[in-house]
Amino acid sequence: MLKKRILFLCTGNSCRSHMAQGLTNHFLGDQWEAYSAGTQPAGYVHPLAIQVLAEWGIDISQHESKMADVYRQTPFDLVITVCDDAAENCPLWLGQGKVVHISFVDPAKASGTEEERTAVFREVRDGIRQRVLEYLEGLG
Repeated sequence: MLKKRILFLCTGNSCRSHMAQGLTNHFLGDQWEAYSAGTQPAGYVHPLAIQVLAEWGIDISQHESKMADVYRQTPFDLVITVCDDAAENCPLWLGQGKVVHISFVDPAKASGTEEERTAVFREVRDGIRQRVLEYLEGLG
């Protein structure tokens, strides 16, 4: 069976898009091949994103923050923007693939103690697993 390609797109490509990529490849890797990128890459993957996925046995420690342009010529079946459009300007995708928006708050902007910030990352991780993976499973 040929896998479908999906790109998770956000602005900084440091948290949400990497978590979505890791979760998709882990749980739906037999159907989907996931990638992530940003329009203004932060240049790193947030350590708390790495940590909260590692809690589920998913390793994204080798992911790199990438510019969306690297994938402009890649044929994607689906592109999902994961930025919170109420607070951010979501990237515009001009490449191939149907574009869908499923927003999540930016956990990198969470404040408070380490424990409080980690809790926000977990909430976003859990939300991505529920909302994005359900959406992808619904596509069959």
